[in-house]
Amino acid sequence: MSLSACILGCAGPDLTKTEKAFFAEVRPWGFILFARNVETPDQVRALTAALRETVGRDDAPILIDQEGGRVQRLGRPHWRRYPPGRAYGQLTGQDRREIARLGGRLIAHDLAAVGVNVDCAPLLDAPAPDGHAVISDRAYGDAPADVALLGRAMAEGLIAGGVLPVVKHIPGHGRARVDSHLELPVVEAGWDDLDARDFAPFKTLSDMPMAMTAHVIYAAVDRKRPATTSRKVIRKVVRGAIGFDGLVMSDDLSMKALEGGFRERAEAALKAGCDVVLHCNGDMAEMKAVASGTAALKGDAKRRALAALARLPKAVEPFDAAEGRARFDAAFEGRFAA
Repeated sequence: MSLSACILGCAGPDLTKTEKAFFAEVRPWGFILFARNVETPDQVRALTAALRETVGRDDAPILIDQEGGRVQRLGRPHWRRYPPGRAYGQLTGQDRREIARLGGRLIAHDLAAVGVNVDCAPLLDAPAPDGHAVISDRAYGDAPADVALLGRAMAEGLIAGGVLPVVKHIPGHGRARVDSHLELPVVEAGWDDLDARDFAPFKTLSDMPMAMTAHVIYAAVDRKRPATTSRKVIRKVVRGAIGFDGLVMSDDLSMKALEGGFRERAEAALKAGCDVVLHCNGDMAEMKAVASGTAALKGDAKRRALAALARLPKAVEPFDAAEGRARFDAAFEGRFAA
């Protein structure tokens, strides 16, 4: 039986009968969790198992946004705090790359323990001085080289712990002057500037298994459509200039940067070249509309989906979590330990 080219959320900490029946019928490729779905480790573990049971696949991807800082769905009192990306870039007197990899390994340890196998991180956006605060300290630094160095380290730590990274927001959200959760950003920078700064970290990490699009218009490529629904951006930039051949997923279709009904949004993103579409808020009416506009996962999209899952290691890297936490806390002088 075929899978649908979508990733869907659920409304609360437990699945309803309606959700179970819907997921069993639609058979989404994966699922995503948010803070509304999280109470305790045992509860999250039960929820991830229940989600996989609905589609009959033990390897079904279950995603979460666990960057650290402002974007962390698993938090106190059951999970430790993690720093925002910028904190890694500000480390001095030690190997920033080593600590970023350790951060990824610790996050993977937390996620794998509750059945989550995909993290929507690292963020590879290089922020512009006049960019919106939606990125700000989530970025590893201002220089594309720093973003790429620390982003790769974070990704390596995640993979070593059995969790797939999703680089975001391809091909770059750093110049956006508005928050795409609320409205559609338009970036007027020319191709050369975009290529040298915004695209650069994604080029360096073009070997990653998965990437999430930006709901941003890049006027130098397509003045009418944001990357998520722009065939020009997906072909010329993501697959072309950046050279990314991993799985491309849309950012959340319910964000206000996009227009039209949810069926139309899903159809537009898939037609543009996204391999799968993402819908996060768990609203059943919206999910039904998304599902109605979602095709079966096939062709290159299916190949990329299989290749992404194949990147999960057969066995996780040996890891002493207590020692790792102590070393991590020492690097940050205990600022994120409490």
